[in-house]
Amino acid sequence: MGILEGKGVTKYFGGLTAVHSVDFTINQGEIVGLIGPNGAGKTTLFNLISGALPATAGEIRYKDKKITSLKPNKICKRGIARTFQLIKLFGNMTVYENVFLASLFGIAKHISESDAKTESLELLEFVGLSAASVTPAKDLTLANQKRLELARALATEPELLLLDELMAGLNPSEVTQAMDLVTRIRDKGITIFMIEHVMKAIMSVCGRIMVLDHGVKIAEGTPQEITTNKKVVEVYLGE
Repeated sequence: MGILEGKGVTKYFGGLTAVHSVDFTINQGEIVGLIGPNGAGKTTLFNLISGALPATAGEIRYKDKKITSLKPNKICKRGIARTFQLIKLFGNMTVYENVFLASLFGIAKHISESDAKTESLELLEFVGLSAASVTPAKDLTLANQKRLELARALATEPELLLLDELMAGLNPSEVTQAMDLVTRIRDKGITIFMIEHVMKAIMSVCGRIMVLDHGVKIAEGTPQEITTNKKVVEVYLGE
């Protein structure tokens, strides 16, 4: 079943076409990859889904309800969370405080401070940051800042998680750990739509991959189909 669907999704910035008439469906329980050259429109598409930008045309539906015109906080409360290409943490707050705030304010239902505390500590354990709970977020390594942003997104209790280059800047060992974390999140019943340039990761964890180029969807299929697609090889993967 399609948990997220887009029909003719389009975004113009003045005379620049960032996303042009993109159709997509993300099914419940999938890990779907989104790849393409820099400037292909990947993050813009995520911004349209999450409400950070208004669409110029087209429609986005989540669980068969239109979300195209909703504000980001409303979309979050519907069950969609995201991370960012450029990490957006509260740097002077502790690791725990970052997640605790998301637990309190990110979900539609009311949650007590006691339950939010319990949930926050469990999520920090899940992402491997329990030992750093009182550390200011700005003092974490890049890999751990990404883990914290992931924990904060999970604290909103999403059913769909948008990951924007979670593995960018990580070393091979950290990439392997991040791949395992993505799989474990899916195993918790959360659907994942992820932008990634680390091909080892995208080909290993995704069951299906979409490819954008200059805002247009040029291919979609299994990792094997994408790696043998002549157009994708030409514009992105290389020989």
